[in-house]
Amino acid sequence: MSKRDEIIEAMISEAKKLNLSISDDLISKVTVGLGPVIYNKDTATVACGQPKELETVKNNFLKKKLGLTNSDEELDSAIKEVCEQLGTSNRSKYRVLFYALLAMKFNKENVYDA
Repeated sequence: MSKRDEIIEAMISEAKKLNLSISDDLISKVTVGLGPVIYNKDTATVACGQPKELETVKNNFLKKKLGLTNSDEELDSAIKEVCEQLGTSNRSKYRVLFYALLAMKFNKENVYDA
């Protein structure tokens, strides 16, 4: 099993542990879409306590990748909601699950269809 497949398996397992209803297919597509980011412990997670990181999620993922034009307030609110959904005490908010939840929230899962 490749390192990427191991990470996909771990993300599917984590989603089930957190009772998140994310399809295995979407988890797999988001993982592949993130590329090398998933292999670095620091970049594989989202730090909800770091405003600069949340700004990056908003600008690079929501606006650029998903092409959203919603107000910053609405995007910030969605990011905050996902932070809470993944658990405020959970120190490992995996970027794969974070992005999958945001894509689902805005009905943009099709961004990952080839």
